[in-house]
Amino acid sequence: ILPLTPLQHGFLFHALYDDAVQDSYVTQMVFTLDGPLDATGLQMAARALLRRHASLRAAFVHHKVKSPVQVIQRAPELPWHEVDVSDTTDPEAALEAEISRDYEERFDLARPPLLRFTLIRMAPKRHALIFTSHHILMDGWSTPLLLNELFTLYEKGAEAAAELPHVTPWRDYVKWLGARDDKAAETAWKEAFKGF
Repeated sequence: ILPLTPLQHGFLFHALYDDAVQDSYVTQMVFTLDGPLDATGLQMAARALLRRHASLRAAFVHHKVKSPVQVIQRAPELPWHEVDVSDTTDPEAALEAEISRDYEERFDLARPPLLRFTLIRMAPKRHALIFTSHHILMDGWSTPLLLNELFTLYEKGAEAAAELPHVTPWRDYVKWLGARDDKAAETAWKEAFKGF
């Protein structure tokens, strides 16, 4: 159980503010994969990625607690779906429909993981991978690193996780952030923006 970072507090607020509309902080990427594909191997790589990074397993609990917390789950089930549209008359239209359906599906921030994968088979050697996640888990800097790890684990096998660079525990970052001197930071920013 860890406190939220200030940025995570903001994401949680916006996600809870109006649950009748799609959450603005859901991100979705679609990758076209040409050539032979081992769907089971890709799923195993995604599972290895989830095991490797504790922050990807966070649930954000806000009911019946004094202040929201993130609870890192040990082993949540990886949301993985496979859809075959190769026998439809228009696989591209079917793909677009699946992308839209996936994007409109809201995350429940209290139920991890706040990411999901959908693998669409469009032809025997053509697939699309939809990767959808909530921004509360990762930012624009970490997303490419995670995706690089995903495809490395797919290429080399999930057991290659031990060969990847050491992951700094998420709790260490949260602890470091909590130990920062907020007053000194406020003073520094006021000075930086003096006259602006």
